[in-house]
Parts: sequence; C-alpha cells; structure tokens
Amino acid sequence: MHVDGELGVTTLRGILNGVKPRIPLPKTLRSTSFTSLQGLNAGLGRGRLRSSDLQQPFRGVLVPSMVALTLTELCHARQNTLASHAHFCGVTAAVLTGVPLPRNLENSRTLHVSTTPEHRAPSGRGLRGYALTDAAARDWNGLRVSTPERIWCELAPFLTVPDLVAAGDYLIHWRLPHTTERGLREAAARCGGRRGGPSLRAAAQLLNDRSESPQESRLRVIVVCAGIQGLAVNLPVTTIDGYRYRGDLAFPLRKMIIEYQGWIHFGPDKIQADMTRISRLEADGWYVMQVNARDLDNAAELVARIRRLLAARPWFD
Repeated sequence: MHVDGELGVTTLRGILNGVKPRIPLPKTLRSTSFTSLQGLNAGLGRGRLRSSDLQQPFRGVLVPSMVALTLTELCHARQNTLASHAHFCGVTAAVLTGVPLPRNLENSRTLHVSTTPEHRAPSGRGLRGYALTDAAARDWNGLRVSTPERIWCELAPFLTVPDLVAAGDYLIHWRLPHTTERGLREAAARCGGRRGGPSLRAAAQLLNDRSESPQESRLRVIVVCAGIQGLAVNLPVTTIDGYRYRGDLAFPLRKMIIEYQGWIHFGPDKIQADMTRISRLEADGWYVMQVNARDLDNAAELVARIRRLLAARPWFD
C-alpha cells in the first residue's frame, strides 16, 4: 500500500487500529485559529469540531493542537470574537510589541482588551476589559493593539517609574523608534490626571533614546534621581591608540564609566573582549565600574558607592 504524506499515514494508522479516520482539516485551518462557524463553513461537522486534535482556548474559537498557544496565538484566537471597536491594550499590547516589562507581567496570560467609553468594557474568560477615553489602536502583525503612546500611558498603573522609563526608552530608541520622546511627553500630559499619572509625568522627564537595555535605563534612573551631576549616556570614547568604545553611563569630567553587565557579557568570547576593552580604557586614565542586577536591588548602597568613587576621582578638562 502506498501512503502519500502525513495525512496518508494518519489515515493508515486509523484503519489499522479499526478507528474511523478523522476528516482532515482544510489547509487554510491547519496552522491558525478559527471560529466554529468558519469550521462549519469549511465543511467540518460539529462532531469533528469536538475532536481531540483541536484546542478551544475560548468559547467558539478553535486552534489545532499542533499550534502552541503562545500569547500571540491566544490574541489571534481571541480577536476572532472581539468587536471591531475593541483592541489589545496595556500589558498585552506591550508584550506583543516587544516593550520590556517585569517578568511577572511578561509571563501573564491575562489578555488586556480596551474599547471606547461608548461601548461596554469587554469581558470573558482570561480577559481584563477596559472602556478608555482616547483609546487608539493600530495594526500590529494582524492584531489590533494600542498605539505606542497609548501603551505607555496604559502601563502606568502597573509599573514603577524606573520600569516606565525602561518601557519609554524602548519605544523611542533611536535605531528603531516606535514613537518620539515628544509624543510620549504629550501623552503623559494628557493622561496625567488618571491612575498612575504622577509616575508617568516623572518618567517623561527621564527618557533617553540612547539607552541600550532596560537594565541600563533602570540604572540611569537610579543615578539621576539621586541627584548625581555630570552624567552622559552612551558616551563615545576613543583611546589614544584609536580604539572606539561607548560608555553606558559616563562622567567625562571624572573619566569614570558605569557599565551594566547582563548575562550577555558572561560568554567566554565576551568576557575576554570586555577585559581587553576595560584594560585599554583604564590605560587611558578611565575608571570602569561594573554593575549587575544584584546592585540594582539595593539602590541606596549603589548610589553611596558611586558617590565615593566619584569623590576619589580627579577632575579632567
């Protein structure tokens, strides 16, 4: 007997086991979510829609079992049942568009969905609904999500000021900006009277489009809010021998650099490259202070340490 392809193997197994084979899913439904009505219109019976090779994350919505139910897939599935005026907002929109968040929020499976005040806030299993004034949406890879400015405002009730700054820095980063610093400042002014408004206004004064990572943004907030003067972000430094580097956070007049070292710096090649870079900078009179996640957990001690180091450094013209 010749068996052609995966569907043929499935059919053969069913025959050998004495089980009536399932009707194959149409190609258009094999790798995506679909509604029960779409399945019926594609020729599938109600019994077939209850088969074990289909997941039902939401009432009336089916997903082939071979498709992993990531947050993106859950959103595609849920959008099938949302009214056209509803869209994903806040935490969910942030995760979908890559905005950095604390881990507990990044891993949340609750879908945040917004509509405008003239409509009732969406509700349902696994969903947190809002009816928000000035709600605004755009298309993001086939999903309706809040605009970048709205995402930032909608995150304010859930984030601290350092985390809001990290999110804002990502949205305005010079290499691939989603919006502008002015856009976020204006959004913060419009949303200033709502929950999280004071944090949003404070974060709007601390944004920087040159920050290279969320932890670097949080470190910068700690230093700036401590009132330490003379800070430059991602300062270009060229050594006497012509090697070019950037200091994450630098105090040029004291020739001191503070660098955040995340896990990306702990590979063998990166460790060696960092050692050479730091040695070259220190040979030119720079002092390089390395900071990690544990340091950020004790901001007061970190600030005191930075102050002591700066006080011990000479002044440079």
